[in-house]
Amino acid sequence: MSKILKWVFIIITSIILLLYAFNIEYLIKGVRTIYLTGNNTAFISDYEYFDNREIANSSPEPWPIHKNIDQFIETEELKVLNEQRETKSFLVIKNDSIVFEKYYDGYDENSLSNSFSVAKSIVVSLMGKAIMEGKIKGLDQPVSDYFDEYKEGLASELTVGDLASMSSGMNWNEKYYSVINITSESYFTDDLRSVILRQKIIDKPGQSFRYSSGDTQLLAMVIEKATGTTLSDYLSEKFWKPMGAENKALWQLDSDNYGMEKAYCCIASTARDFARFGKLYINNGKWGNETILDSSFVELATKPVFDSSPYYGYGWWLYNFEGKKVFTMNGHRGQFVISFPEENIIIVRQGSFNEKGRVSNNSGDLYKYISEGYKIAKSIE
Repeated sequence: MSKILKWVFIIITSIILLLYAFNIEYLIKGVRTIYLTGNNTAFISDYEYFDNREIANSSPEPWPIHKNIDQFIETEELKVLNEQRETKSFLVIKNDSIVFEKYYDGYDENSLSNSFSVAKSIVVSLMGKAIMEGKIKGLDQPVSDYFDEYKEGLASELTVGDLASMSSGMNWNEKYYSVINITSESYFTDDLRSVILRQKIIDKPGQSFRYSSGDTQLLAMVIEKATGTTLSDYLSEKFWKPMGAENKALWQLDSDNYGMEKAYCCIASTARDFARFGKLYINNGKWGNETILDSSFVELATKPVFDSSPYYGYGWWLYNFEGKKVFTMNGHRGQFVISFPEENIIIVRQGSFNEKGRVSNNSGDLYKYISEGYKIAKSIE
């Protein structure tokens, strides 16, 4: 038995040494936080296994509840979908009042859930605020103004707007279920800044859309330098507090409290508070009497940047549902904030699984959430 234990120890030690030798030691954290918890990819409560920075709120402004909320029920199709896809929250807001709200599996209106890439839309909003305040000159400002690593070659052409529109030309391969890749490394590394700065720009920036979490992370690093504060504090002061968030939120870090936010993902918050960004953009950047974002920026963000990708603007996904404009914040495993700007409808879904499809082809879970949530909203007189 002692010989067996000795060899087991030698094997484990050798594996760990090899991981460090090949600069893939991040896999240790990945195995511990994902696979040993019974998952095969990041999950909505995984913020509990990472360091986080608080996004503070101040004076909560609860959403009004529609007086006839009990009359608005989920359709049978939505009920089945929410059960099959392990939905945790489904929220429908019309004309600034909650008309439908349901939680599952012990979740409630105060439960935090990982946003995944919903955070990307929020990071672009932070950029819009920094431009509004003059901390960033504009979408055309070179990234090289902030980082010397981008002063030569194709990288010297890279702008802040290229990052916000995901057209950087960065060498980045977006994968969520593969263990050894840049996406996994960025999720589990304890030095996210250095991981991003070593990624090369291999295509001419600003030419076409290519989904890349690296673009958003680099954009966040620009915002961090331009504002001189953490993303969490900037989000708290410029959005969370003035928009009356009901709960504080958490933003995952790569390491301890001096670390960097995983900007391309990982804000843990509630359905009600994520919905506030839908309202902000529906209201063209205004919250009550306060202008949080310039209306011109909101308009720009919710229009296609490239003719070849009419489904994406600056940080927002763009759709057409039955002739109506829809813009959304989308995240891994089916996190959605869906906004109908012309009818003042917001739909939020949080959960564990998502079937991909195309809204334009009336397929996939997002289309179903849009369709069924819209039915609920339209049932109101």
